[in-house]
Amino acid sequence: LMAGIVVVLTILFGMLFLGIDRKIAARFQARIGPPIVQPFRDFIKLLAKQAIIPENAVKWLFSFAPILAVAASLLLVLYLPFLDMKPVLGGYGDIIVVLYLLLVPGIAMVVGGLASSSKYATIGAQRKMVTMMSYELPLATLVIAMVWRLSHVFPGEAAFSFSTFANFPIINNVGIIGVIGLMFLFIAIIITICGELIKTPFDAPEADTELAEGLLVEYSGRNLALFILSDAAKLVAFVTLIIALFFPYTLSSIIDLGMFNIIGNAIFFILKFFIIAFVGLSFERVAFARLKIDQVARFFWVYSLGISLIGLLLIVIDT
Repeated sequence: LMAGIVVVLTILFGMLFLGIDRKIAARFQARIGPPIVQPFRDFIKLLAKQAIIPENAVKWLFSFAPILAVAASLLLVLYLPFLDMKPVLGGYGDIIVVLYLLLVPGIAMVVGGLASSSKYATIGAQRKMVTMMSYELPLATLVIAMVWRLSHVFPGEAAFSFSTFANFPIINNVGIIGVIGLMFLFIAIIITICGELIKTPFDAPEADTELAEGLLVEYSGRNLALFILSDAAKLVAFVTLIIALFFPYTLSSIIDLGMFNIIGNAIFFILKFFIIAFVGLSFERVAFARLKIDQVARFFWVYSLGISLIGLLLIVIDT
């Protein structure tokens, strides 16, 4: 029952913020923008339309890819402390499991693009693979840095658990140099949000003006609706991961609201979520122009990885 509630809330929350993001981006560009509920309208409209499958596509793989993407994205949230609640599957996985699951929706998009037999989707799939290989190393580096630091206090598997991060926030276990290192790690992970969601400036795999949506060019109807749902769920999962690692504080740990602690914690989580998603998604995709695929790879391998390594080095020095 709890898993079902979390899944429904994830879908509603993710789709709602996608609408808010589009409205914010429009305001930045002096446009009115679509209604906040537009993603819900698009999703319902697509569900009512026929899913067209290309004649030369690998049909079963083409249709299975969006199902795999949305299933993995929703499963991700069950391993994370969404709304500052205890993870539904908290006893069955840890940070390593989450990092592996983060790869699955992207791999599903690549498989679906290649299975479509479209030359545009094939190019998009190649670009997506390059992008994934580029940002995974900085992401893994910063997670290793944080787990390594906590392992000095909690040796063994406990350092990989989200409950450890929640009960003993890492910022409380480092000094001034370590705090500066955490700031570098936070910068490295927040700029990865647009890469995970294929948004500007890292939207080379889709590149509307070049590849006409690239990976998703042949998708329509229910299949396209599932990919939109996957994006919404993955946004919630990734931002929740950032909150769990860097800002696991709950409102009840600061102010005791008695019987309203659960509601207060949920509202506090939504505030943290909005701030991080605004900076890492809405502001970033409006402030910067699209990068070419070689620039995307260079950015993550040089700048993002460099920032992560600096953070790791400062945390090591702080030990």
